[in-house]
Amino acid sequence: MNKTNVAIGVLAGLAVGALLGVLFAPDKGSETRKKLSKKATDTADDMKEKFNEFIEGLDEKFEDGKEEVGQMYESVNHKR
Repeated sequence: MNKTNVAIGVLAGLAVGALLGVLFAPDKGSETRKKLSKKATDTADDMKEKFNEFIEGLDEKFEDGKEEVGQMYESVNHKR
């Protein structure tokens, strides 16, 4: 299992736990809706951050691979 799947699983677990905690809390409906909205926003922000980190990691790997291919190309052309 890779780190991305673990992070998504942890975030999903936190979201479900927070949702259940809020739903079973003895608050008025309006307060519960506010809490749910805040938790949803927080979770969405966390997911966006993780997704952006994932994309940045892919970007770095792509650039590294591109550089490596360029070096191989130069090496092959230099030997001719």
